[in-house]
Amino acid sequence: MQAATWAPALYRENELDPLIKPRANGWQPVPQVVARQLQGLITRGEWKAGQQIPSQRILSEQMEVSRASLREALQMLETLGLIRSEPGRGTFVTFGQETDRGAELRWRYADSFSLREVFETRIMLESQVAASAALAADGEALELLVAATDDMQRGWEAGDLVANVEADLQFHRTIVVHCGNRMLQALYDNVAGLLTETQRQPIPRTNTERMRESLGEHRALVAALRARDPDAARAAMAAHIRNTALHAGVSLPG
Repeated sequence: MQAATWAPALYRENELDPLIKPRANGWQPVPQVVARQLQGLITRGEWKAGQQIPSQRILSEQMEVSRASLREALQMLETLGLIRSEPGRGTFVTFGQETDRGAELRWRYADSFSLREVFETRIMLESQVAASAALAADGEALELLVAATDDMQRGWEAGDLVANVEADLQFHRTIVVHCGNRMLQALYDNVAGLLTETQRQPIPRTNTERMRESLGEHRALVAALRARDPDAARAAMAAHIRNTALHAGVSLPG
């Protein structure tokens, strides 16, 4: 099967798609922007299900981005279930194909840590982060959490999985930033790449009902933070991560 041809000049590294909402300081990570652009080619049907996409060398040249940024974007899309890399063959579009929700999901960091190990670490660390944030987060932080949850919902409803997950990442990052404990923040930063990947991992198995539940879990967590209830915040975060793990194929105790 021939690789898909590239649509003309959709992105340059110093340009932003007007549909992409910039962060408060106007900056977006290049891999995220690239992922959104490639996702658009897939969801608009310009790259069709089963079709092979161009090589990384060709895409990086045509998009005028580094191979590292492109590779990170492609890894995001693969975790989200939009593409699949097959060693020795290339990368193929999987969006639009029937999803086997019982199939084992490919875990990007399997050579270092199992998915279970990362979820177990995440539930311990982020539960305590949430408890600490219940005593430290201010009104501005709560507004950011509400806005991130709303953005997450809009991304899902628009079929924009990259934006949906980015809003989810922003939600959890905001809690860390406002937890008031620098040691917890440093520990989170040291393993952030692993933890955030677990937020993308369940997406291929996620349906509208599960997304509705996840949004509800976010709002329950915000309510616990607003009430300044550390125990409720810890329990809400633990329940949310446990449910996320379950949809990634990992059953955690409790």
